[in-house]
Amino acid sequence: MDPVSARLRARHPQKIDLSLDRMRTLCAVLGEPQHRLPPVIHVAGTNGKGSTVAFLRAMAEAAGLKVHVYTSPHLVQFNERIRLAGRLIEDDHLSAILDRIEAVRGVETTVFESTTAAAFVAMSETPADLAIVEVGLGGTLDATNVIERPLLSVITPVDLDHAEFLGTDIGQIAGEKAGILKAGARGIVARQAEAAMAVIEARARAMQTPLTVMGTDFDAWAERGGMVFQNTERFLDLPAPALAGPHQVANAGLAAAVALELDLPETAIAEGIAAARWPARMQRLTAGPSGATARAADAELWLDGGHNPHAGRALAEVLAERQARAPRPLALIVGMLANKDHGGFFEALKDSGAHVFTVGFEGAAADPEALAAVARGHGLGAQSAPSVGEALDRAIRLGAGRVVICGSLYLAGEVLGADRATWPD
Repeated sequence: MDPVSARLRARHPQKIDLSLDRMRTLCAVLGEPQHRLPPVIHVAGTNGKGSTVAFLRAMAEAAGLKVHVYTSPHLVQFNERIRLAGRLIEDDHLSAILDRIEAVRGVETTVFESTTAAAFVAMSETPADLAIVEVGLGGTLDATNVIERPLLSVITPVDLDHAEFLGTDIGQIAGEKAGILKAGARGIVARQAEAAMAVIEARARAMQTPLTVMGTDFDAWAERGGMVFQNTERFLDLPAPALAGPHQVANAGLAAAVALELDLPETAIAEGIAAARWPARMQRLTAGPSGATARAADAELWLDGGHNPHAGRALAEVLAERQARAPRPLALIVGMLANKDHGGFFEALKDSGAHVFTVGFEGAAADPEALAAVARGHGLGAQSAPSVGEALDRAIRLGAGRVVICGSLYLAGEVLGADRATWPD
């Protein structure tokens, strides 16, 4: 665990308690930093938030803007969560802000609330042209939702996840995500399931929030090795997204719709789509011990942090495309949090033809043998392994030529940290 995470966990409750009361009190003591941010793009959704933020940041920076970004969770080092005018927050700067937060008495905030307050303080005190703020969990009661006057609100695809906090009904979950919609701030919405879209539209009507909806007001699709974006006024011929997978065309298209609302030039949109970087989203691993092991066996090694059924379906689509183009024996190294929908994840991948190796990781990980049993229950050959390294060795001994480490961002962070991978500047 990195030092900042250890500090926060030692001094703040390690729980999720969705409420805005503590956050509002803390922000008031800190001088309401959330009201002193540059224009804010607030992003909620179940899947695709991080990728959409990465595309949008790259587009805005290609247009010459200085951009703050707040995302979660981090993979290797806590500083990844807070990017100030294009650069990760420095250790000394972050430590000084946390000192100020910890000096506030009478408010027992959670780790995420303290983290969010630190981000808002840092962003409010550092000049920039734009702030992109990703919701942590849900929307309505998420700590980031003390932002009352966003420039734009963005909702990526809504699906089932975090059932213990958001429920098991997609309409209920969509209602939580739609809580970021505010009067006077246009909402840019990804393509949604019918039940989710109905709830989002109802919230927008209640708040008198104008919506721009993918599939109705704009769309994006892959074409001729690149992608195309079209709305009622423009047709853009764009490069293929830098992030791998057919689903990234939709994420890039959503970001393009936001960029056009910001009046970013078409050249910057194209440059951002081709330049965006976001680790652990079908990231090819070639460096470090794991990458070296794969290279020596002439095997591809990939890393993906998707951890719910929707992400499993996206991963299955990516793999099907790659297997059709260049077939290779496939193995998955899977570790998941205990509270995730393991069956839904493996159901999405049951036709992949992959052999599964299940592993654990630090924290509330599912038991590897129990996870392997779930995979076998969905028709996949599966066995547990004591570590990612051992699982990779076994996969290669079985002849796998394409290996994907997947199932959790926490697992992805351990892999990147162990391989001494660095977060992109």
